[in-house]
Amino acid sequence: MTVMRFEAGNRRFWADFSKPLSIAIPLDFRGSQPSCFDAPPATSRPLFAGGSCNCEVLTLAPHCNGTHTECVGHVTDERVAIAERLKGGVSLALVITVDPATAVDLTEDSDPPPVEGDRLVTAAALGAAFARHPGPAPAALVVRTLRNGEGPLLAYRGPSPAPYLTRQAAAWLVERGIEHLVLDLPSADRAADGGRLTAHRTFFGLPPGSRKARESMRPDSSITELAYIAAEIKDGFYLLDLQIPPFLTDAAPSRPLLYSAQPE
Repeated sequence: MTVMRFEAGNRRFWADFSKPLSIAIPLDFRGSQPSCFDAPPATSRPLFAGGSCNCEVLTLAPHCNGTHTECVGHVTDERVAIAERLKGGVSLALVITVDPATAVDLTEDSDPPPVEGDRLVTAAALGAAFARHPGPAPAALVVRTLRNGEGPLLAYRGPSPAPYLTRQAAAWLVERGIEHLVLDLPSADRAADGGRLTAHRTFFGLPPGSRKARESMRPDSSITELAYIAAEIKDGFYLLDLQIPPFLTDAAPSRPLLYSAQPE
């Protein structure tokens, strides 16, 4: 048992670092795996170099083949690397569960406008779930939309295969100082949105349509997508450790770990 005691918002907590909770979807290169945006499956093949050990060549698209963490470079012309923006360490996180709303019930919007059949994560839903957990202001928010308890959804097909954030939801996250957003969705935006990526740009502090990294007001923020928050992980406060390889790319496969933060 390795316990850390810490203070946040004038409240004392403790966390057991010997009990990490992974919310990454394991990537099986030879079996079922997440599939988004019509990308080919991730694959592995042996490297033949005359030796007798195992050495594999892996091919994957981080944005499409599993849990990944991305930075502002995802939506800019400049190459900005997630490994350079994500400094490491743990952040106070709040796990919440929300029910996406259907487009016909919305008082919030998106760009492009949602169409019938779309489901969206709204600022109202985030705010209501957030309010159920008064306490210190978290730097990270982990948002669960899947409630079936049967495992992660793997196949995403079509122009709007999963819920996405309204414009107001993305602004709400910024207003509350959320630096790291973790979603069990393939994207914060609609799959087919004409390249607008409104929620991404809002969260990264970019003007609408901007592709210039220097215009970002939140260059160190991150979005993690295709996480899976099992039913056994209850809503509440945790420490979040976003683990990524040191890839100099806009996104990298990631293993977000949660450590339950218990009040003293």
